[in-house]
Formats: sequence, C-alpha cells, structure tokens
Amino acid sequence: MFVVNFLGSFAVVPAILKHHNTYCSYADTIMPQFFFAVGFAYRLTFLRRSERSPGWPVYAHYVKRSLGLIALGALLYVGGAAFDEWLRPPSPQAAPFLVRALRTELFQALVHIGVTCLWIMPVIGKPPSVRVAFALASAAIHLGLSHGFYYEWVMTAPGIDGGPLGFLSWTTPTLAGSLAHDFVRDGDRIKAVARLGRWGGVLMLAGYALSCLNLVTPPNCPTGNGLGAWLIEPPFVPPSRPVNLWTMNQQAGSLSYLTFGAGLSMALYALFVWACDVRGLQVGVFRTLGANALAGYVIHGLVERLIKPWTHPDMSAVATLTALAVFLAICYGCLRLLETRGIFLRL
Repeated sequence: MFVVNFLGSFAVVPAILKHHNTYCSYADTIMPQFFFAVGFAYRLTFLRRSERSPGWPVYAHYVKRSLGLIALGALLYVGGAAFDEWLRPPSPQAAPFLVRALRTELFQALVHIGVTCLWIMPVIGKPPSVRVAFALASAAIHLGLSHGFYYEWVMTAPGIDGGPLGFLSWTTPTLAGSLAHDFVRDGDRIKAVARLGRWGGVLMLAGYALSCLNLVTPPNCPTGNGLGAWLIEPPFVPPSRPVNLWTMNQQAGSLSYLTFGAGLSMALYALFVWACDVRGLQVGVFRTLGANALAGYVIHGLVERLIKPWTHPDMSAVATLTALAVFLAICYGCLRLLETRGIFLRL
C-alpha cells in the first residue's frame, strides 16, 4: 500500500503499479487484501467475545467500532479534501463540495471497512454455509443494481473504490477472510495451506471467468471461433476491448475484480502460512507494519502530504526512487517508534 499509493502520481512508474480502472493491476490487489485481513480478524475476535459475553453486548461493541472507523475515515478523507479545496482560490461553495464529498471522497478504505463490517455483522458468527450464501446474495444485489443504473453512475460521478454501495461487493473478500480463519483454526497448518491454496485458486478462476463475460455483453459481442473467442486478457494485462460492468475495476468495485482479489488474497495468505508457520520465517518489518496497521494507514497519508510538494510527476527514476525511500523510511521509523513505546492504534 505504501509503495503504490506514493508512486501512483509519477510518470516513470510502470503501469502495473498504478490504478487504471480498466483491468486489475498490481496496485488494485492491495485493497482486497485489507478486507481479507479485516474479515479474518473480525471472525477471530467476534468468536472470542461471544464466548466471554454472548448476546447484544458483542454486537454493540462492533457497531461502535464500525462507526468509529467511519468517523475516522470521514475526518481523513472529507477533512483532507476540504483542507486542499480551501487552500486553492477561489474558495469553494459549501453545498456543492459536500455533495461531491459524499459521492466521492467519503467512500474510501476506512469508511468501506466500517460499512462492510456493519453489513456482514449478522452473519460473521454463523457457519460457513450461511456466510457463503450471504456473500452470494450481496454479490447478486450489487450485480443487479450495477446492471440497472449503478455501474454507469459510479463510473461517471466518479466514485472511489465502489462508491456508496461498494460494501455489497467488498463483502466478498471480507467474508473470504472469515473463511480463511476457519481453515487455520484447528491448528493443522499443512492442511490449512492446502485448503487456502485450493479455494484461493477457485476464487481467482471464478473472478477471471466473470470478467470474460465482458466479451459477450454490450458494447462487445463474441468474435471468431475457438476458446480464444471466449477468453479476455488475464489479470494484470490491459484490455483490448471496451470495458463494462464485468471488467475487473476497482473504481466500480466490480464483482469479477473482488472475487479475483479475494482468491489472490487467500492464495497469498497460504504462502505466508507455509513460510511463517510451517517453515518458521520471521520478518521484523512485516511485524512492525502489521502490528500497527491502522496507525500506518493514517501516518502514511500525512507523510505523503509532507513529501509530495517537494516532488514533481515528471521526475527521473532515480529521483522518484529516492523520494520513495525517504517516504518509506519515515513511515517505518514512525511505526517502529510506536512499537518500541508500546503504542498501538486500534478501534
């Protein structure tokens, strides 16, 4: 996240490290992994709290936590956008700014996480079959609304990360994370790696299959014969045809994109379980970042605001990498200091 968020504005950076909203680039794989991790932690802590004090107090805790995330996101996104607007003359009108902020700036990562957690709260403690059914129902609702009006609206607003109804499709990687928790809960890590890898592959293939429907839906139509006529470019490859609601697209929060993202997150987690739990690999940098992820998210945005005014989009590769190194060093240094002091930002 640190790397792709900082590098996205520089011309020298390869396309795969940028968001394009016409296919799934490497940059687009980052956010689904956040939701996957949220789903894992949500399931883990929900079950623990339910064992200690079952009933409404558990749900009240998660309502407050989710609302806290939404409030923090609103402060960071809308407050930051307002600050930038008021620095640029002429001063904007309040009403148009608020309307635009509610359609665009507000619905980014933290707000999406908060809303998604509220949406899936009734099923996070339920058996896998219930959670899978809920994910499928949410996906169907999102697909129906996208076909009716929402895809065109969120692409022209423009929306960010799926817009106000993005929680319906962000449900997919979040509940996939909750299923991953169940896979590793019994302690058999070898078995868990196999299950995570298998289901990660299934979800990635399902996401790609959904994206191939782009070829047979307007404005496209099938051409030629053979299997190639039914297969679109794979993820990480720019499309050769016009995009639509089946295209892997972070801006629209499309179903194909988040199904593939959920599968990739699960497969990558399988590799980490094998490397860390089975083989014993430990990386201190990852520990520091993972132990204080919310603080890292907040800090990296502030550090970027400090450094970016000293850079230029057309800088050379050497200058861009130097700026990135300074940015990463400051972010890591702040988080490492918090870790050594025992300070962790959690909701």
